[in-house]
Amino acid sequence: MSGTLRLILGDQLSQDISSLSDIDKASDTILIVEVMEEATYVRHHKKKIAFLFSAMRHFADELCGQGISVRYIKLSDPENTGSFTGEVARAIALVQPVNFVVTEPGEWRVLEMMQHWREELQVPVEIREDKRFLCTASSFNKWADGKKSLRMEYFYREMRRDHGILMRGDEPEGGHWNYDAENRAKLPDSLSLPDHPIFVPDDITQECIDLVAARFPTHFGDLEPFTMPVTRADALIALDAFIADRLPLFGKYQDAMKQGEPKLFHSMISALLNCGLLNPLEIIKKAELAYHSGHAPLNSVEGFIRQILGWREYVRGLYWLKMPEYAKTNALNATRTLPDFYWSGETDMNCMRQVIEETRQNAHAHHIQRLMITGNFALLAGINPPEIEAWYLSVYSDAYDWVELPNTHGMVMFADGGFLASKPYAASGAYIDRMSNYCGSCHYKVVKKAGAEACPFNYLYWNFLIENRDILSKNQRMSVIYGNLARMTAARRDEITSDAARFLGSLKAWSSSE
Repeated sequence: MSGTLRLILGDQLSQDISSLSDIDKASDTILIVEVMEEATYVRHHKKKIAFLFSAMRHFADELCGQGISVRYIKLSDPENTGSFTGEVARAIALVQPVNFVVTEPGEWRVLEMMQHWREELQVPVEIREDKRFLCTASSFNKWADGKKSLRMEYFYREMRRDHGILMRGDEPEGGHWNYDAENRAKLPDSLSLPDHPIFVPDDITQECIDLVAARFPTHFGDLEPFTMPVTRADALIALDAFIADRLPLFGKYQDAMKQGEPKLFHSMISALLNCGLLNPLEIIKKAELAYHSGHAPLNSVEGFIRQILGWREYVRGLYWLKMPEYAKTNALNATRTLPDFYWSGETDMNCMRQVIEETRQNAHAHHIQRLMITGNFALLAGINPPEIEAWYLSVYSDAYDWVELPNTHGMVMFADGGFLASKPYAASGAYIDRMSNYCGSCHYKVVKKAGAEACPFNYLYWNFLIENRDILSKNQRMSVIYGNLARMTAARRDEITSDAARFLGSLKAWSSSE
């Protein structure tokens, strides 16, 4: 027996990952595995699977090029056991290491599996902290200790201070911590949109595309065209292109939506960051430099940095602080089955159809499309939280449990009762019309409030407030809107609930057997 066996997961494709920090090239072995269990525990988007498998294979090749011994198990290997546990045990039997090292995973499910390895495997198992994040789980727990409310804004301010990001001494750059008020503009029709870099699949990526097409034909999503970067070098090209071409107007138009234009000024790097091809601090520093050099305005740079230094770090901290009990909450008692159109895209609501079809094509939708279109509908319709959470986890290339669950459970569905968000992010069709051009070509009429031609978001919004009045009317931030509801006539409220019942009753429920 000799050396250490070191497992690298598919979202740990970073050479500075803690499990590699003390590697001995002469005696250690890296284990990277493609396993069916991880590809199918939810029905992952075909493009997501191809992206990760290709990125994993390229990363393994980079390590091999540095003289590191890598044991790489492809999905097609006839001896592949199909699970992490099986492949780790098989590698230990073959390599016979003196110990086994892995960096903590991003999912509670996988961490529980690893903790059992300490009893099951025949060598010592070390699970190391993931230091790629700017706030470790233990640091977040210390910040949260004793606080009645864990608002992201205050966490974000502390992170800015701790890391000296966009600061002038003890004060925030520009005198304000948050420039959201400047970041809510609708996209002008005349505005020219920037190009996004296209990465042509190489032989490794094409092999992964062919594998996914053969092994996962019933999974959601289009495999081709496949234009995603899958290497560290290409990820840096994608980041630099965003900083150069899109960051200056990102802030102003980050909430905007336009039919047929899924990318707009967005970075499109979240999948690269979440799998490890990019690290958060290098992204933040490049964005900050763009401000200090005069290339991008403060509202854009601050808004972008807040997504990474604020929300991303915050939801991860919340996940590890509150799991596994967090996922079991359902504060609004939402129980409706996920509608079939989330998978098929077949709905007369143009905004939903556009976002779902773009998600099918790209394994991506930007944050407002997720929160205020597909998420808003799930909230208003009272979809069972685990069902919509599984959908988000399945369809997006950047989705991992640690980031998807808090955002969907707390931010989208308010299922935690307000622990993450101070009020539900609910909106009628008027918001969608204001921030997009979806409504102009919709079957429904956004200006109509009632009847078969009315935009469903209009009556579903008020029906949501009626159904959850006992819980939400106690929320101080909802007092004005509940005052408006109280002034409605009984006949109008009956009309709302009747329209909602008619529409929701017409929806075809999705079946997992389909």
